[in-house]
Parts: sequence; C-alpha cells; structure tokens
Amino acid sequence: LIGYILWAIVLKQNTYLSRTIKVTENQKVIDTGLYSVVRHPMYLSTILLFLSIPLVLGSLFSFLIFMIYPFIIAKRIKNEEKVLEEGLKGYLEYKEKVKYRVIPFIW
Repeated sequence: LIGYILWAIVLKQNTYLSRTIKVTENQKVIDTGLYSVVRHPMYLSTILLFLSIPLVLGSLFSFLIFMIYPFIIAKRIKNEEKVLEEGLKGYLEYKEKVKYRVIPFIW
C-alpha cells in the first residue's frame, strides 16, 4: 500500500516522468515534495512494490528474482543521472542539495 501511495504522489509531483531516459524541452528540476528527500522516489516506490510481491505470494523463488532488481535499478539510475547532468539545467546543484538517490540516509 505504501508503494502504491508513493507511486501516486510521484506521478502527481513530476509531470516529466517517462519510461525512457530523456530531457524534454523546457523541463525543470523537480526539487519539492518527495524529490526534496530523495532524487528518485519513483524507484523507491517500485522497490517497495516489487518487494511486496514475494510476501503476498509467499514465494521464496520470487524473492530471489527480486534480489536482481536493485542492481538493475542502480545501473539505470547511474545512466539517468548522467543524462540529466548533461541535459537538465540545475541538476548538478540539485544533486548537491539532495544527497540520497533512493533511500533516505542510506543511498
């Protein structure tokens, strides 16, 4: 439930969300709401959602599959931040202001 609530908040706070990593014309850095706590709150919500699947299913196998997901997300975030640093004005300052990528006080 928390994952779905976070997902809904992220969708409301960031109208620039896209499945592909790109910077659109006139795009601005979102630095309020959840984005003032972590730089990628959408990934936090997906981690919570995907972590809940093994619990709901009661499946150890699906938990093992979930363990791959954080590595995939880490690689995507690295690529996404490179694109945003190069193409989105103010993103470097935002990175200095908001230290954590996904999980507050951890990463």
